[in-house]
Amino acid sequence: MKVKEIRELTTEQIEAKIKEVKDEIFSLRMQQATGNLEKPSRLHELRKDVARMKTILAERKEA
Repeated sequence: MKVKEIRELTTEQIEAKIKEVKDEIFSLRMQQATGNLEKPSRLHELRKDVARMKTILAERKEA
């Protein structure tokens, strides 16, 4: 998810998206533990997305 796309969302939408992505990360980690994960790079991408969203939320709280 690009920063521009995240900035267009409302704060509530970003928080909901964070929860959704964290659920997906959990699911992928379970797949990884059982050896069924086909695209390990997806975990890295999702963690970066969560970090971007949290950064934007922090910027909004500062302003």
